[in-house]
Amino acid sequence: MARVVISARDVEDAPGDELVVPEGAIVTALAGEVAQQRGIRLVTSDPSAPSSGSSAAGASVPGSSDDAAVPTTRAPDPAVRAAALALLAGGGVGAADPTTAGRHPVKHVRTGEERPTPLPRPGGSTDPDVRTADVVTAADGSPMTAGYMTLTCGTFPWHLDYDEIQVVLEGELHIGTLDGVRIGRPGDILFVPKGSNITFGTPSWTRFAYVTYPADWQG
Repeated sequence: MARVVISARDVEDAPGDELVVPEGAIVTALAGEVAQQRGIRLVTSDPSAPSSGSSAAGASVPGSSDDAAVPTTRAPDPAVRAAALALLAGGGVGAADPTTAGRHPVKHVRTGEERPTPLPRPGGSTDPDVRTADVVTAADGSPMTAGYMTLTCGTFPWHLDYDEIQVVLEGELHIGTLDGVRIGRPGDILFVPKGSNITFGTPSWTRFAYVTYPADWQG
């Protein structure tokens, strides 16, 4: 049979200044902390006693001299504890979370929503046709940039002052290096380290997603 777990919410919902804990139950560390803060005494029930509502004081708040009578979990991470206490104080999931205050929200970009524009290249070359679209940038609070790039039949040289990961989505992506050509096909991942001199190429057309570090890859 599964053991009963006494959570911080159980302590929060205690009707008075005492909460009866079934024998063998596990009291979470956060529950013990909330009990201490609210002055709620945790006591273990005595299964051999008559069912009159009475209980034996087998345990109090975890950390007291009676602590051994109630198994407790490991103390939570401070950030997790702060978030949980904030939720309890606010009454639910909708409460403010001090650990995420001021942070940027999760961003979801659906494939096909990007609007690629021609990639500026030294000398103003437009052959082959290369288009990029940054969809996650420093403006989103990210130290990296993520985006999409398309390349039409041909090759062009490029020097990277940043690290880049490429995930091939369509076609073949050919990365020319001093050690030969690496050919990426749909589902393949390539990593090009900072300082590399390469050529981007494709025999027909390719589309891939890229992640660069740092975010300002275009300098």
